[in-house]
Amino acid sequence: MRLRDEIAELLRLPENGVGAPTIDAIESTLTNGYAAALALEGERLRIERRLGEVARDAGEVSAHSVAAELVALSERLDTADGELAQLRTLLQSLQVVRRRRRAAARAA
Repeated sequence: MRLRDEIAELLRLPENGVGAPTIDAIESTLTNGYAAALALEGERLRIERRLGEVARDAGEVSAHSVAAELVALSERLDTADGELAQLRTLLQSLQVVRRRRRAAARAA
C-alpha cells in the first residue's frame, strides 16, 4: 500500500531541522490515512455481512460452493484486518510525531 510507505517514510525523517516534514504534510498524510482506515473498516463490514448471508443461505446451494466462498471471504477478512492493524499502528506513530511537532512549535 503506497500510503503505508508514505507514512513510514515520514516516520523515518527527522522530526525537526533539515529534512523534517512540515506539519501540513504530516496532517495531510494523517487525513489520508484515516480515510483509508475508514474504507478498510467499510470493507470489513461488507465482508462480514456477506459471511452472514452465505451462512444463512447455505442450505440453498452446494456445500462445496458455500465452503469455497466462506474460505475466500475469511481470507479477505484476515487481509483487511491485517492491513487495518498495520495502518492504525503507523497512524498512531505519526500522530505522536505531530503532537511533538505542535508542542515544539508552541514552545518556540
